[in-house]
Amino acid sequence: MTIRIDPRQQKQESTLAPVEVSPVAVLYSPFRERFGIPRQPGLVPDVPGRLVLLPPYDRAEAVAGLEDFSHVWLLFRFHANPASGPALTVRPPRLGGNERVGVFASRSPYRPNSIGLSVARLEAVEQTPQGPVLRLRGVDLLDGTPVLDVKPYVPYADALPEARGGFAAGDIARLPVRFLPDADRRLRERSDRDEVRAVIEAVLALDPRPGYRQGVPDSDRSLGMRLYDFDLRWRVRQGVAEVLDLVSAGGVAEQG
Repeated sequence: MTIRIDPRQQKQESTLAPVEVSPVAVLYSPFRERFGIPRQPGLVPDVPGRLVLLPPYDRAEAVAGLEDFSHVWLLFRFHANPASGPALTVRPPRLGGNERVGVFASRSPYRPNSIGLSVARLEAVEQTPQGPVLRLRGVDLLDGTPVLDVKPYVPYADALPEARGGFAAGDIARLPVRFLPDADRRLRERSDRDEVRAVIEAVLALDPRPGYRQGVPDSDRSLGMRLYDFDLRWRVRQGVAEVLDLVSAGGVAEQG
């Protein structure tokens, strides 16, 4: 798959030649649909990811020395976004989903070239018969995301404690999470129960509902989110995210 990026200037035809880029890897994660994915990397530190390199980069030489770094930058494509025209403004969830800011003043996934940037913790570089695989944590990417480049995170240059956060400054509110009996029972049947519980709790604590619904304390409407190999059914009541059940994937994702 080749991605063709055509840079254009607003008021005159660009003299720059189009640039062609191709994925170097594919990222696999528990997030099987866009709804529910954390809006920033690292907010759910237990989310696992597996980065599989593609030819000709599926060789040990391409990752030599990478194991000495604790984190990596991932340059990727928002491949599941619906096609749309260029937007100059967006509505960030941090502002309630109603106030607009410039697209370049946001981290919205609706970018001019559908390109995103994320950072993840590098747990291991595994050498497999199919080539190197990067084991990651804290990912915020959809399963099957094409990755355009991988770079090591360099603390002395990339960590800027004096930076200002604009409208996104400060921590975000989190909901308490409670597992109801059916969900707790199904979770205890899984061999990966500890990891899955931690991911569910952290994802729902971020209140993944649309911005205009966040802060609404009660709802009788159950929502669905596809994670791992199941559909997670949940709701928010009295300011608490309640996990209703974990059902086999393929059911109705949202119910009234």
